[in-house]
Amino acid sequence: MAPALRNEDVVLVRWGAKPKPGQVVLVTWASRPGQLSVKRASHEVDGGWHVVGDNPYASTDSEHLGPAEVLGVVKARLWPRPGFRL
Repeated sequence: MAPALRNEDVVLVRWGAKPKPGQVVLVTWASRPGQLSVKRASHEVDGGWHVVGDNPYASTDSEHLGPAEVLGVVKARLWPRPGFRL
């Protein structure tokens, strides 16, 4: 999710919140059980949400893995660079 987020950033997630297009979300994919990812919600599709990474050249997202299940919406970055605009 660079440049919005980087590895080891700590984020605040509103668990179970319904996303809106453009929001940063916490997701999982049926094809990768147990893996959590942070992506940007694009649009709702049959079977979940189409999500994308902010860096199209270094992101594995719905283009490769299909629809994602959104677990929650990222509301803020808490550490190391606090911020509410994601």
